[in-house]
Amino acid sequence: MASMKLTCLSCGQVNRVAPDRLSAKPKCGTCGASLMPGKAVEVDFATLQKAARTDDVPLVVDFWAPWCGPCRMMAPEFSKAASELRGDARLVKLNTEAHPKAGSAYGIRGIPTMARFKGGREAARKSGAMPAAQIVSWVKSA
Repeated sequence: MASMKLTCLSCGQVNRVAPDRLSAKPKCGTCGASLMPGKAVEVDFATLQKAARTDDVPLVVDFWAPWCGPCRMMAPEFSKAASELRGDARLVKLNTEAHPKAGSAYGIRGIPTMARFKGGREAARKSGAMPAAQIVSWVKSA
């Protein structure tokens, strides 16, 4: 594969990146934001839809809400996992309270729920809070 498509999580622009450059901190050609940030990034519903449909790099989404205790407990673990998975996957968070259409569009029945997208399709799903090591293991095995 000559290049991989990555949707900028800040501006929504689709970028092409050489596979061997994924761990070299590539930046968006439009806004300059990091394409492989190494941290969990909050996204809106439109950006999630575009990235899930377009990206060649696995996209892991944490569907959460601010009032959810287990979601708040898992947040730092999800961020640690994002750092460990830098170059292999991108981890994003979507607030289902702020974006209720996302919950219904993706059939989210309980939170926290993580979904892994690859090649425009949902490849795996896992519900419940998990420690970083378990998140990393699940992402790599899915």
